[in-house]
Amino acid sequence: MDTVRLGKSELLVSRIGFGGIPIQRLTEDEAVSVVRTCVDLGITFLDTANAYTTSEERIGKAIGGRREHLVIATKSGSRDRAGMETHLKQSLKQLAVEWIDLYQFHSVSDFDAYHKILEPDGAMSLALEAKSAGLVRHIGITSHSMDVAKEAVKSDRFETIMFPFNFVTSEPAGELLALAREHDVGFIAMKPLAGGMLDNVNIAFKYLLQFPDVLPIPGIQEAEEIRQIMSVVNGSRDMTEAEHAEMQRMTEELGTRFCRRCDYCQPCSEGIPISVVTNFTGFLKRMPPERLFSGWIGAGMDKAANCSKCGDCEPRCPYNLPIMEMVEENAAVYQAEKKKYLERAAPR
Repeated sequence: MDTVRLGKSELLVSRIGFGGIPIQRLTEDEAVSVVRTCVDLGITFLDTANAYTTSEERIGKAIGGRREHLVIATKSGSRDRAGMETHLKQSLKQLAVEWIDLYQFHSVSDFDAYHKILEPDGAMSLALEAKSAGLVRHIGITSHSMDVAKEAVKSDRFETIMFPFNFVTSEPAGELLALAREHDVGFIAMKPLAGGMLDNVNIAFKYLLQFPDVLPIPGIQEAEEIRQIMSVVNGSRDMTEAEHAEMQRMTEELGTRFCRRCDYCQPCSEGIPISVVTNFTGFLKRMPPERLFSGWIGAGMDKAANCSKCGDCEPRCPYNLPIMEMVEENAAVYQAEKKKYLERAAPR
């Protein structure tokens, strides 16, 4: 398989990586089997996170005896030194590895979080010590905020940037990718299928494969999914006129109702995490129910029921999304799915 160089890290990885969110929904045996199939097909970059419940442990079991040729990436959402130290120890244990190839600051999507990790007692101080000790080999950052991502790349503190990138969320193809190239920062494309919103694998990956220095990491739940993607990687990457037309149609259709999670709509006077609510249908396809109906996702979705429809959010949205309508629709979907989940979980 072709390889991608991840910037100044000098890591050479498979043209397509593996995203570890969806395997949380599987049984352990199913998850291990899916990961092993991906590795058998030539995937060498495996991405997960401390926050992805069982994902690290399942990847660890899948790669036993095959560690040498793989690049393992994980993340910590902690912003302080102590929290990151705890997460790093957990990740090393759950992945059953002696070092992590790429350790990333997870979802740094506002400047408050960004500055916190760089404080003297922030997470970066621990990451740098771990790198010196050989526990971490390279340091990266992930974000959903274009402004934060650009600042992170320009800082030259990080070897990789992970950011949403697909033919609907195509904004990174401009200044952010140019900055990454200028500063030799590896570019990892999260959500190549827009969190499950894009169902045309051929078009989605033909679009991204035109960027030779971008590493897409689709979340894989079934072996057939990675086989489909690999057929695109190993086949003709030229897009037909019909595919161009379909991409344009999907862009126009989804673009009017697709949240990029930039959070320019915030703050909400009701405390509603708008981008969480507007992305709920994507979460529904990728995450286990235990995470959907409890924790930060459940708490955010419950707040959506209190939306007063003040309308303050909509003028702030750079994509002119009908946010109030999307919040109402997704809140209704959440309540219906939560009811079904509680009914299934109730003792008989």
